[in-house]
Amino acid sequence: MSEGEAPFEAVEAASLPVAIEAVFRAYAEGFDDFDADRILGCFAYPVTIWQLDKGNIFVDEEELAENIEALLAVYETEGIVRSDFAALDAAISGNTALVTLAWRQERIDGDAAMEFVCRYTLRRGGSLGESWRIVLAVNEEPGEDELEDEEWDGSEATDGNWDGAP
Repeated sequence: MSEGEAPFEAVEAASLPVAIEAVFRAYAEGFDDFDADRILGCFAYPVTIWQLDKGNIFVDEEELAENIEALLAVYETEGIVRSDFAALDAAISGNTALVTLAWRQERIDGDAAMEFVCRYTLRRGGSLGESWRIVLAVNEEPGEDELEDEEWDGSEATDGNWDGAP
């Protein structure tokens, strides 16, 4: 990285690179079509998914498939037929992308069944080739993204003995 060069490329909201947007479009369409294979194709393994305040590591596609099938059953029960997203934030550095999306999932009448925010880490390169894949997903619980009128000063991030070593 040359002097003065930013360590990552910030991406304007609602403006994801085409290849990354294609991953999330395939992901959304997989849910809309109840197509587990299409959804599973969006991930690299192992993948970690945080939901309901719990982290789950899926070592391979077979493990994640069980979770996806259960989720699709819930979507069917809830009558969810359409998923759409808007990019809230994104940063790309080399073969890593950090993306925050706002999701809206609708029933056939257009009413929102669920609205939520999810943060993703995607990777490409190496065994993945040039294809971007999700390696981490963190579903935000309601209220998690707010500090409730309290500004974080970083003081809780260390015990005070940090020497700056990586």
